[in-house]
Amino acid sequence: MLDVRRLRLLRELSYRGTIAAVAEALMFTPSAVSQQLAALEREAGVALLERTGRRVVLTPAGITLVGHAEAVLERLERASSELATARADLVGTVRIGAFPTATRAILPAALAALGRDHPGLEPMVDEIDPAEVAPRLRTGDLDVALIHEYDFVPATPDLALDTEPLLEEPMYLASRDDGGSDVPARQDDAPDNTGGSLARWRGDSWIVPKPGTLCHEMTVRACQAAGFAPRIRHHIDDFATVLAMVAVGQGVALVPELGAADPPCGVRLTELPMRRRTRIAFRRGAAAHPAIAAFTAALRSSIPSGHHARRPL
Repeated sequence: MLDVRRLRLLRELSYRGTIAAVAEALMFTPSAVSQQLAALEREAGVALLERTGRRVVLTPAGITLVGHAEAVLERLERASSELATARADLVGTVRIGAFPTATRAILPAALAALGRDHPGLEPMVDEIDPAEVAPRLRTGDLDVALIHEYDFVPATPDLALDTEPLLEEPMYLASRDDGGSDVPARQDDAPDNTGGSLARWRGDSWIVPKPGTLCHEMTVRACQAAGFAPRIRHHIDDFATVLAMVAVGQGVALVPELGAADPPCGVRLTELPMRRRTRIAFRRGAAAHPAIAAFTAALRSSIPSGHHARRPL
């Protein structure tokens, strides 16, 4: 009989590539992971792994077994969800991951609604970049998370996860407004094509998020599509700080609608034909879990109004 805990280790190895990385993620020692995988090979009766230097490569049999492991783990999530539905009260913790603009603009109202409708649930929020969400959902460190993707940075599929659309918002080019206006300027009536719009700022300094984040990759790829590489001056993740830097002439930046909801004076926002899409992510098979369903309902009831962000059709 194949051990489910060992199947989890094999599945995680298929994503991470090294035993050391699996051990760090799951808080084991590398020797313990190696011993468990060796035991799994004995249970399977065939070689599952091949070593190539420091990395471990799955054999064809190992790849096949990972596919079955995904199905088994999904089935267990479904079973857990059905059992939770049978309980009289909805209680316990729900561990939530969210990127900064969602934490500020969406989560407060959603958590208030969740607390009102399900006082027995204890939400625990961890602010996290979407690039880090998938491994933390797979290992159970998070139960549900808000992630986003951009036109130039589509989401990477993960067989262990499912997602549902939440909202879509336009992107803006934030630049210094030298017109002397006392209020923030917004040009969003007739967005230009992306290449034509961004090419106007090819000679400017750019303010972008830190390398390794999806927002950083989005800015770089959008500029490349317009025919140039951005001359990056500042690396800043918080969009409110980005806009403050734009207002004093430190550069230009790409900012989503939720991040540009309250721009300071001296900033001009030009809408671009680019979109950021926010999705709700959870482990495959967990959609019907009452805690996940309750949090999803609270999110959908709390999408901000009064700006362009909207639910997808």
